[in-house]
Amino acid sequence: MKITRRMERWSPLILLLALLLLWQVVVTLFSVPEFIFPSPLQIAAQFVEFQGPLLEAAWKTFWVTMLGFGLSIVVGVLLGLLVGSSRLAYSALYPLMVAFNAVPKAAVVPILVVWFGIGLGPGVITAFLISFFPITVNIATGLATLEPELEDVLRVLGARRLDVLIKVGLPRSLPYFYASLKIAITLAFVGTVLAEMTAGDSGIGYLMQSAGSQQRMPLAFAGLVTIGAMAMAMYELFSLVERRTTFWAHRGAHA
Repeated sequence: MKITRRMERWSPLILLLALLLLWQVVVTLFSVPEFIFPSPLQIAAQFVEFQGPLLEAAWKTFWVTMLGFGLSIVVGVLLGLLVGSSRLAYSALYPLMVAFNAVPKAAVVPILVVWFGIGLGPGVITAFLISFFPITVNIATGLATLEPELEDVLRVLGARRLDVLIKVGLPRSLPYFYASLKIAITLAFVGTVLAEMTAGDSGIGYLMQSAGSQQRMPLAFAGLVTIGAMAMAMYELFSLVERRTTFWAHRGAHA
């Protein structure tokens, strides 16, 4: 059992190292030019050479993403509570949200530039627009799937609709909520980088756009790696909080 758990813990790192080694071997063996597909060593060299600009751009992208993501949590939770607790709200709002979520966010960024100008505004709004929908859907699902028998028992015991929602519905929705956060945070980074590449004057997206226009692919890939690392770190943070606060929902997995 201990050996299995150790393998599960180290398997992502082992797989990553194997993929990097394979990547390096293929690029070296076939002499692929760096402006087409850089090797891991060439990307690492760019991290060393441009660590200052990369860290500055990463910090800008991170806090812009967090602003949009925080807004998506507030709006997503409120909409999820409304949609999940009211059939009328579900019928009225859910089709509209699905249609809005299907709109390509790349097509929305130019409109945001006209409204908010180049800079902070489009990045925050795009991160919000692309990440609030999973939160809304998961909160609504957690509330809407409350067992009717359980709700009937609580009503017989004198609980009001609001009591059932707060004391039973919300705790039951926590696993859904954390699952949505882990999805939404990765989407929020995508939205921020998309806005920075289209209408930004700083950040990782702007750096990647500039590097790509100059055919400096190793630097552009360094930006991609930075975004992936930040998203993975936030994903693991939410996973840790989820395990600490909703262990009762995962007791079967840890048994």
